[in-house]
Amino acid sequence: MTGGLAQGETLLLDAQEVRAILTPQAAIAALEEAFSAMAAENAVQPLRVAAWRPDQQGAIAAMPAFLGRPAVLGAKVIAVFPENSRAGLPSHQGVVVLHDAEDGRCLAIVDAGAITAIRTAAASALATRLLAREDAQVLALLGSGEQAHEHLRAIRTVRAIREVRVFSRTAAHAQTFAAVAERAEGLPVRGAQIICTLTAAREPVLLGRWLEPGAHVNAVGASTPAFRELDAQAISRSILFTDRAESLSAESEDYLGALREGAISEGHLRGELAQLVAGSRTGRTSPEEITLFKSLGLAIEDVAAAHRVYREAIAQGHGLRIRLGGEARPGTGA
Repeated sequence: MTGGLAQGETLLLDAQEVRAILTPQAAIAALEEAFSAMAAENAVQPLRVAAWRPDQQGAIAAMPAFLGRPAVLGAKVIAVFPENSRAGLPSHQGVVVLHDAEDGRCLAIVDAGAITAIRTAAASALATRLLAREDAQVLALLGSGEQAHEHLRAIRTVRAIREVRVFSRTAAHAQTFAAVAERAEGLPVRGAQIICTLTAAREPVLLGRWLEPGAHVNAVGASTPAFRELDAQAISRSILFTDRAESLSAESEDYLGALREGAISEGHLRGELAQLVAGSRTGRTSPEEITLFKSLGLAIEDVAAAHRVYREAIAQGHGLRIRLGGEARPGTGA
């Protein structure tokens, strides 16, 4: 048996089961543990590999990682089609595959759309907890899709949000989000102290001149060089943190654009989220500082979140058990 599975069994978990298990609090805890492992050099995190359609309208990406705490190997394979919302389809579709770190057996195949949505917001919430002012109560969401709903849920767990303001390129989407948020969360839709950019924009949607002293920004939507949400001034005015420096330098057009335009130097980065979690980097140093978390999305986040779901599913008897091989072979001594 491996984690409650018989030899050769793999647990299959769909989006509904992921959402039933992975609360914002559970996701934040899983990510904090993962970033602690990264800070202790107990994780391996290669850059993602992506293959884009020639028209840049869709891609498939592979994101592998090893986590030493909890000990697990995993990879996310995800198709990303930013314009899918126009057709009522998810923008992120794929699977997270978990393997035993000792012998490589396939433990679970988990819906990646739900994992991605929840863990992305959890990373922003973790950064918000570490960087935003303690008295921040007003949240602005640039984008009104799935990530807006997830960020509202997650950030409410780390700050006492009282007001929400939402922007969308489609007025009807913003109005729909506002109505749902007010019904489900009891919050008025206005205000702004914590700002989350959650768009598929290719040109900046958040300008530095709009940022007020003391603001905290989670820049989430642009995770490849094809997309950009922040102008150079938004980067230069902010104390910059990211989930991983290597990913920032290779994948973030928000950062690379500011570098090209001469608004910042390569030393502008204050540190990584793992360093904030470990306490080896100082976050906000004054109430007036503008802090910025540039999220690229890491495979360790997917693996940690999926492993949390897997453990709870085993304990609660959820999921479909399938056989993908891995049986001991005669004469191998297994």
